Amino acid sequence: MRLETPEPATLQPTPLVDSDHPAVQAFAAEQGRGADDTARAVALYYAVRDGFRYDPYRLDLRPEGMRASSVLAAGHGWCVTKAALLAAAARSIGIPARLGFADVRNHLSTARMRETMQTDLFYWHGYTELWLAGAWRKATPAFNLSLCERFGLLPLEFNGRDDSIYHPFDRAGNRHMEYVHQRGSFNEMPLQQMTDDFQRLYPPAMMDRNGIGQADFQADVVRETSTR
Repeated sequence: MRLETPEPATLQPTPLVDSDHPAVQAFAAEQGRGADDTARAVALYYAVRDGFRYDPYRLDLRPEGMRASSVLAAGHGWCVTKAALLAAAARSIGIPARLGFADVRNHLSTARMRETMQTDLFYWHGYTELWLAGAWRKATPAFNLSLCERFGLLPLEFNGRDDSIYHPFDRAGNRHMEYVHQRGSFNEMPLQQMTDDFQRLYPPAMMDRNGIGQADFQADVVRETSTR
């Protein structure tokens, strides 16, 4: 049986997984330290997960808003862009990486988000796949630790050996995340396909950067969780 090996493209920069960007390379060199690829990948995972706050309100589907390096410049991102940053940082230090996508049903989001989306189905949820110890490992760096604590979620840990994907239940046993459709793995972010689907499946307000994009996700989270 022929063993799977990563494609050369999983080590190459792309326009959106811009592992050749100087800021990405500096970030990876500083944060991706360890005795081997697994240790370096784990260090990068936590640096991306907790170093950049999750903000789904800032949905900017222009190429300049979706690049991995844009997360570094903005200080925040959402699941797709944070996954792209982790992939780009990994590639820049020689760890093969690609993007994985799935449609998920998220039972925990803000009232503003639910009202704007008019559904609890999140299309094209993004995570990172890293080639470590001869296999692809899934890593999901979207929700930073402080957000998990606010929402009562179990934070996603990553050890470089096991897949790190969202838990089906929160700390209290309430439904949290369901993976309803796997879309596959990509060496480059399929931005045009994502944009077409978002425009077709979500209300126009979801794409309005002057609407929900001007709201404060952190403030909404604090307000909705302060009475729990």
